[in-house]
Amino acid sequence: MANKKKWGVVKVAMVCANCKATNYYTSINKTIRPKLTIKKYCKHCKTAVEHNSREKLK
Repeated sequence: MANKKKWGVVKVAMVCANCKATNYYTSINKTIRPKLTIKKYCKHCKTAVEHNSREKLK
């Protein structure tokens, strides 16, 4: 049986707004929400800061 393809769903990396470190990975639906901003814990800054989505993964 073939797998269903999820249209518009893209894997993104969450990047810290302060130190620009990639800390988290998630998937978003680009048709509903093109950009994602979440306040999460950064292990480099040792505090909870805003993380923005970046589509290009390294």
